[in-house]
Amino acid sequence: MKWIIETIGIVLCVQGVGGGLSAILDGGRSWFLVRYVLPDGAQVPVAVVIALVGAVILLANSRKRQDA
Repeated sequence: MKWIIETIGIVLCVQGVGGGLSAILDGGRSWFLVRYVLPDGAQVPVAVVIALVGAVILLANSRKRQDA
């Protein structure tokens, strides 16, 4: 179960950081989810939130591993 949570955290981090960079650098529509589902003005802030949520999941998962 821990590897599933870790995978979700990694995917969120990649989607958040990549989508944010793609929006900032005015990249074309790519495989980053935020570029498809959000209007242009909301892409960067939501990408930052997604990346932060992914980082929090990864940190929480790594702390649970250390405690076990």
